[in-house]
Amino acid sequence: MNQPRFDLFASCPPGLEPWLLEEVQAHGWSRAQETRGGVTWQGTWADVWRANLLLRGASRVLLRLGSFRTTSLADLEMKLAEVPLGLVIGGDSRVRAEATCKKSKIYHSGAAAERLLKAAGKVGGIAAKEGLTLFLRLDNNQCTVSVDTSGDLLHKRGFKEDVAGAPVRETMAALLLRACGYSGDEPVFDPMCGSGTFVTEAAEVAAGLAPGRARSFAFEQFASFEYEIYSPIRERALAKAKRETGLSFLGSDRAAGAVKASQENAERAGLSDLTQFAKHAVSEVTRPDGPAGLVIVNPPYGTRLSDRKELAALYKAFGAVMRERFAGWRVGLLTSHDDLAKATGLKWERPGPWMPHGGLKVRLWQTGAL
Repeated sequence: MNQPRFDLFASCPPGLEPWLLEEVQAHGWSRAQETRGGVTWQGTWADVWRANLLLRGASRVLLRLGSFRTTSLADLEMKLAEVPLGLVIGGDSRVRAEATCKKSKIYHSGAAAERLLKAAGKVGGIAAKEGLTLFLRLDNNQCTVSVDTSGDLLHKRGFKEDVAGAPVRETMAALLLRACGYSGDEPVFDPMCGSGTFVTEAAEVAAGLAPGRARSFAFEQFASFEYEIYSPIRERALAKAKRETGLSFLGSDRAAGAVKASQENAERAGLSDLTQFAKHAVSEVTRPDGPAGLVIVNPPYGTRLSDRKELAALYKAFGAVMRERFAGWRVGLLTSHDDLAKATGLKWERPGPWMPHGGLKVRLWQTGAL
């Protein structure tokens, strides 16, 4: 099958690009390259489909439709007419446009987005608040036009209905697990599990289940989409049976509602047989039976200094439990405040880069084997 090739971009939170690159390359796209906010590589329609089905850490996958230099709205409108928007937009396509302008002579993002919608209308697109999303990026007078191939952000796996607290998104959890060296061959335990995201992601990796197996994607609405070609590629991508594993994926939380939410989310994902959740305070946590593995946790951060002083006791208790009961295990901890990580008394390696999460900047702290 002879398919055109495109520049593809898989996005992720800044700071996590090395681990997304590692994942992209692990799926066979060996020439992929890291760039700010994600990973780029070249691929066909089949690669677009596989990327959406298989990538755990990508927030979305964009396909570049055109790139050119422009310094005026009139020139932009003329050049947009040459972008092959017809590859994705048909006569009944609902289309929305987003534009950003940085260090360019065209500085009005709204006017740029209007020109893109006008070009889309000429090939049959209908402007709407919801629909296929076109992106126009102007940076130093270089214009890039892309289309979102994913639709809903890829952390929306199709299983999580119950959310507790301020959860880490599935895509971010997958990259943090990879950053901790997790590859599906060791147990994982989260003693402040919230909605169970770290636990269920770890179990899915171990079981070899594709993250996109239960959802649809924006590319299925493209004018050039051919289900007859996509269907066997999808079947091959999802063909792996659930792998048997003797490992345990465990979570606990002091809130009964969080434990219930975690159990129900895992059940919807088909992971009840691999996961266990229990109601425990951090001080009550005991080491699971079996081999040592990874403890990964996303504790409360506290936005005010007074909150952080109170939280320091929680972090201190967590550190004491890890030292006293989890010999041989590694620890990964996500927090927005270095002083809270240090309050654990654990022997940390150099912390990871700062990354955005929930309107804050957070980073990952790791230990070696305790």
